[in-house]
Amino acid sequence: MRDSYDVVVAGGGPSGSMAAWEAAKGGLSVCLLEKDKKIGTPVRCGEAISDIGLSQFIQPKSNWIAAKITSVKMVAPNNVDVDVDFHKETGYILNRTIFDNDLSKVAIDAGAEVYTESYVSNVIKENDFVTGVEVERFGEKKVISCKILIGADGVASRVGRWAGIRTLVKMRDMESCYQYLVSNIDIDQSQMVMYVGKQHAPGGYLWIFPKGNKYANIGIGISGKYSKEKSAKSYLDDFMGQNFPKASIEEAVCGGVPCPKPHDKPYGNGIMLSGDAAHHINPVTGGGIAAGMKSGKIAGQIAVQAISNNDVSEKYLKKYMNLVMKDFGKRHQSLHNIKNTINKLSDDDLNSIASKVSSTPKEKRTLTGVFKTAVYRKPSLIFDVIKAFAGS
Repeated sequence: MRDSYDVVVAGGGPSGSMAAWEAAKGGLSVCLLEKDKKIGTPVRCGEAISDIGLSQFIQPKSNWIAAKITSVKMVAPNNVDVDVDFHKETGYILNRTIFDNDLSKVAIDAGAEVYTESYVSNVIKENDFVTGVEVERFGEKKVISCKILIGADGVASRVGRWAGIRTLVKMRDMESCYQYLVSNIDIDQSQMVMYVGKQHAPGGYLWIFPKGNKYANIGIGISGKYSKEKSAKSYLDDFMGQNFPKASIEEAVCGGVPCPKPHDKPYGNGIMLSGDAAHHINPVTGGGIAAGMKSGKIAGQIAVQAISNNDVSEKYLKKYMNLVMKDFGKRHQSLHNIKNTINKLSDDDLNSIASKVSSTPKEKRTLTGVFKTAVYRKPSLIFDVIKAFAGS
């Protein structure tokens, strides 16, 4: 580990690895720091992504994919099922441990240096510019200087806070989540299942994501405002007891998932935030792999341009924000509006929506159509639905 690099990336998830990859490809000296012992562990994710979402960056490898998903089943509070086939799309449930680790190796192959068990303990600032980080590794402390710091260190983003960027997420936009990796369950391995309603998951949803061989991720995300009444784990345990009493729980993970609008200023002098740190998460689903990879890629590209132009000021780095908003940020803003409306629907509303969608022939059902029906009480949001799913 050297004393100085062009770019330091804090965080070894998909967003951090993409940032390191792009910056290294651009000829910069890059150091990626990951606090855990191994990149990809522990898994704090449902692990779902679309083929389009992944293939835009890199060709998927077979060992990254635990299950291929071709349809979704949505279950209303009264247990009415709505099946929707993916007519032109394929989804994946990833093996994140393998995927994340392999993605970091792609960054290494491009020239980035990757160090695990490396805890960024502080950010160094000079004249209001971020100029480096303090790192603790194997009991030793070290100072690394850099021209640009890319914070890809997750929802709380310590490096963002230390640099003076407000990373706080309001309680109403924070999902309390709990997930089990379970075995010994007999489910359709090509279909993800999502339960909605206050009985199952108030202000969120409960999911079953297949992982092959009678394995699945079964988890729940509920609005923070409901978690004080009953924990996410309690809801999930009730569901498991009722539906999969013989399942074996192999692993458990819990945490908070931010579902706000994208951060309005995830950059400053000498610093950019990407992925969860910049609130680059789909507000409706809580999924953040594809958006995190895209924002990491853009951050790496802008780092190359900024250093080439010898200008790492926040005025120059605003280009990062502009590109993010053009690519997916505006779509996520629309999805945030949709989420807020859906969360106001009562269980009776959700049952009525399920009944209406069920009356549509299965071959004509689409996810866009489901969401249009879900916001029927506020027709103006249909334009948000169309924009979100059209990718504008």
